[in-house]
Amino acid sequence: MKVNLLEALTQVPDFRAARGRRYPLWLLLLLVIMGTLSDCLGYRALEDFCRRHHEALVTTLQLPPTRFPSDSTFRRVMMGIDFTDLANIFNNWVYSSLPQGEQDWLGVDGKSIKATVSNYDQAYQDFINVVSVFSAQKGVPIALQQFHNKQGSEIAVVQNLLATLDLEGVVFTLDSLHCQKKLYS
Repeated sequence: MKVNLLEALTQVPDFRAARGRRYPLWLLLLLVIMGTLSDCLGYRALEDFCRRHHEALVTTLQLPPTRFPSDSTFRRVMMGIDFTDLANIFNNWVYSSLPQGEQDWLGVDGKSIKATVSNYDQAYQDFINVVSVFSAQKGVPIALQQFHNKQGSEIAVVQNLLATLDLEGVVFTLDSLHCQKKLYS
């Protein structure tokens, strides 16, 4: 069953207290996605994006003509949201939206996220990594998963993602980390 992005974003659990909610969570997440696609990569840039496109957003999304969120609202939401829930909902939405059964090339890679390091003064630091599966044919990521490097490994996360996708007839490109005999024998 195909689900559009707005329907998918309404499934993200709202962690905020009911008192004081001015904006629905789906709207905040949609604005973050739209702003990020427009190269607005900071909280102030997201606020500027909303201010710049206020009229078009109100018209297109059929919203009441009120103020849009401030940079601090975006920050609180992005700091408090459960990334695992959001990534699962995103993965399900992308996977249901893409045509299945076509031959494709999928690039799989993990990257560490800047400014997420903790225990910086110790030999083995902890930071957050994100593994993505990118479809070369469609030009979009079709799966994402995050992990802390102290609690997991990229190898295990990639195996889990590929098992979850259950794809056949595709070619995977992975870096040398995943070229181990014991993994694929």
